[in-house]
Amino acid sequence: MERWSNRVAVVTGASSGIGAAVVKYLANNGLVTVGLARRKERIEAIRDEVKLEVRTRIHAIQCDVRNEEQIIAVFKEIEKKYGPVAVLVNNAGILRTTTLLTESNSQDIRDVIDTNILGVVHCTREAYRSMKASGGDGHIFLINSIVGHKVPLFENNTFNIYPPSKHAVTAMTEIYRQELLNNKKVKITSISPGVVETEIITDDIKRQIPDMVYLKSEDIADALVYCLQTPPHVQMHEMTIKPVGEKI
Repeated sequence: MERWSNRVAVVTGASSGIGAAVVKYLANNGLVTVGLARRKERIEAIRDEVKLEVRTRIHAIQCDVRNEEQIIAVFKEIEKKYGPVAVLVNNAGILRTTTLLTESNSQDIRDVIDTNILGVVHCTREAYRSMKASGGDGHIFLINSIVGHKVPLFENNTFNIYPPSKHAVTAMTEIYRQELLNNKKVKITSISPGVVETEIITDDIKRQIPDMVYLKSEDIADALVYCLQTPPHVQMHEMTIKPVGEKI
C-alpha cells in the first residue's frame, strides 16, 4: 500500500454499509479519503470510529450521484482541496422493491438507473480525467453484485430494475478495460458480492429469503484493499465474493 500513501481516494455512497467500511479501510491504510453521499453528516461520524491519527485523512462532501452537475463540481473541489484522484470506488447504489417492472414505477426505475448506471459513468469519467491530467497511476472500482451476472429466481420477486442495472455494470467493466488498454497506468476492477447485510436489505427482503446467509461490509472493504495491493502489472478484472453456504 506504500505507493498509495497520502494519495486521494474517492468513495461514493459512503454514508453507510460497504461505502463506510471502505472509507475506514482506505484511511487506515494511509489514503486521503473523500466520502461522497447525500448524508454528509454520517460520513463525518465515521471519524469517531478510527484512531486519532487517521481522522484527519477522512473528509466528507455532500453529493447526489444522480446529479451530473453536482458530480462535476465535487470532483473539481476535491482536486482543488486535496489533489488529483488516484482511487475511485463507485459504491453508491440503490434497490427499489416496492413494485414490479410490469407495474407503474417510472420514478423507481429512473432513480435506480440514474444512481447505479449513470452515476458510475459520470464519476468514473471525472475521476479518470483527474488521473490522466496528473499523469499518475490509478485504480477504479465498481461495486457490482452477483445479480449482475445471474438473475436469481425468488418467490414474489420484486428486485425490479436492480439486476439489469448491475448487468450493465458488468458490461461497463469490460468497456472500461478496453478503453484503458492504451493507458497501462489505470486499472479497473469489478467486485461482485453476494448479499451483504446493509441498509439496502430491507426487512421485507429478509422475510422473503429467511435462510439467506450474509457477508459483512468489512469483507468487501478487505477485498478491495487486497486488489489495491496487487503489482502494477496485475489487474483483478472481476472478483466474486460469496458467504459460505450461499444458495444463489
